[in-house]
Amino acid sequence: MNKIYTAQVTSRGGREGFVKSSDGKLNLKLSQPSASADSATNPEQLFAAGYAACFHSALKLIAKNKGIETEGSEVAAEVSLFKGDGADFRLAVTLNVSVPGLDADQTQQLAEEAHQVCPYSRATRGDIDVEVKTGAPQR
Repeated sequence: MNKIYTAQVTSRGGREGFVKSSDGKLNLKLSQPSASADSATNPEQLFAAGYAACFHSALKLIAKNKGIETEGSEVAAEVSLFKGDGADFRLAVTLNVSVPGLDADQTQQLAEEAHQVCPYSRATRGDIDVEVKTGAPQR
């Protein structure tokens, strides 16, 4: 494989700090996940954004190769953080996929194929529970 891109992001202060990319395009304040968080984001939101965008691109690629139109399609990623005993933390992901013009079975088939090629899906396979659902993404 040929490397086509490397992202470099530095964290200072962990969940109560900042993240900044080497090119300065990403420069965000972080906070603990909570409904009362001010204008800061959190690692789970960043992971959800990356996963949704990557999965959507995989879905569109698979659809294009099959001659399926994806205008108006959406992928919403829900990333949940779980805490067990001590320092046992886990993530789980639900991907809500919608493709106008396709029925639920067709959308599910397309989404399952995208799940096989999406780099985020491949990286998390076997470690994070990922559920792929069809229908209108939750907002």
